[in-house]
Amino acid sequence: MAIWLTKSRAMAQCLRQRVGLLRILSGQSCSSPSTIFPLQQYNSPSLPSKTLFSPGRSESTVAANQLDSLSSSDSDDDHQVLDFPGGKVGYTSEMRFIPESSEKRVPCFRVLDDNGELIKGSDFQQVSKEVAVKMYSHMVTLQVMDSVLYEAQRQGRFSFYLTTIGEEAINIGSAAALSADDFILPQYREPGVLLWRGYTLQQFANQVFANKADDGKGRQMPIHYGSKKLNYITISSPIATQLPQAVGVAYSLKMEKKDACAVAYTGDGGTSEGDFHAALNFAAVMEAPVVFICRNNGWAISTNISEQFRSDGIVVKGRAYGIRSIRVDGNDALAVYTAVQAAREMAISEKRPVLVEALTYRVGHHSTSDDSTKYRTLDEIEYWKTERSPVNRFRNWVERQGWWSEQEETELRSSIKKQLLQAIQVAEKTEKPAITELFSDVYDVPPSNLAEQEKQLKEIIQKYPQDYPTDVPV
Repeated sequence: MAIWLTKSRAMAQCLRQRVGLLRILSGQSCSSPSTIFPLQQYNSPSLPSKTLFSPGRSESTVAANQLDSLSSSDSDDDHQVLDFPGGKVGYTSEMRFIPESSEKRVPCFRVLDDNGELIKGSDFQQVSKEVAVKMYSHMVTLQVMDSVLYEAQRQGRFSFYLTTIGEEAINIGSAAALSADDFILPQYREPGVLLWRGYTLQQFANQVFANKADDGKGRQMPIHYGSKKLNYITISSPIATQLPQAVGVAYSLKMEKKDACAVAYTGDGGTSEGDFHAALNFAAVMEAPVVFICRNNGWAISTNISEQFRSDGIVVKGRAYGIRSIRVDGNDALAVYTAVQAAREMAISEKRPVLVEALTYRVGHHSTSDDSTKYRTLDEIEYWKTERSPVNRFRNWVERQGWWSEQEETELRSSIKKQLLQAIQVAEKTEKPAITELFSDVYDVPPSNLAEQEKQLKEIIQKYPQDYPTDVPV
């Protein structure tokens, strides 16, 4: 009897350790608590059925019943089990608090080392020459665009800008792993996803200059991009509001049986908002096909992550809500591509949310309204800009494949800069949206109070023309 109990407890422990860890999640085996399940084991018949990982509304199975039985045997008395509405819970006579954190931090999945060398034994999604070159070209384009538009803002040519320097791999690596049918709900540091989907440099310029050709008709702050055509929901300034909205989008896709998911981006600062926690719980309960991608870049404007939370980063927060999660090297484009592609496949095929924490570093200032040298050293910034550059790392790998050359590098950077300067000139010369656009696109038939406001605004502009820009049609 004692031997049987020992074996049963060992089996139960093994099953519990493997629950929910599948393809992209680090986990434990019976023999070693630090063993990581490689990606290729995702479809292994030796792993428990996915029904074991979805208690809740999933149909009951023999395997699930066995798991309940094994779990209950781990208590002091096999017959002392609380049949709670949320599932069976075994009793124990030992008073034991769950520790605030594990002894070991959750490891970070990576494919390329800091020099762009493929790590031996890496399990990653192979990419073709065409895809790899496109990924690198877009990372360079994003880098050059940030440089040129940032300088244009500093010259006073438009009001605000925000860069993605240091986070190019997250932008392009994730974008390349997604389908055009997937809905993107960005924060504000993901223009690379829009670039990958076909948004042109001229469209970017039109938006920041808020001219008549801007898709948002000049109503948004600069860099608050959006495109209905490209399934890229317009950015809004309030932090983390897009997260619960993404769950609603995902649930709609699920109801319509679409082969697509919602993808919501946020920064580490966004996880300090209540919307983050509400969204994760909402997604888990509704089993919504949504991928949450958190760019943990170390800083929420001037607030360091050490002042935001005491947990092991963001990845562990997923488990608290019953969400499969992974931590990935956000400066490794191949690792991001592999992890996000796996997360997307899970979200759609298993109708479940997945959390991806990408560790990276915000090299640029938070925005043109910020001076980050007030709260971090220049040496720290320079180290991440040069030694840990995701663009340089991916370039080294592409060059080792024989797919890129110094001549191509020079020609690409020169071409992109030339295109951007031309786009800026066109955007500056394009007429601004008419003042009437402030009042359109909300009501089918404008109410009387809104019509009165429009009338009053026009009268004020005509009375005090010197106080209003002359290039805005009245």
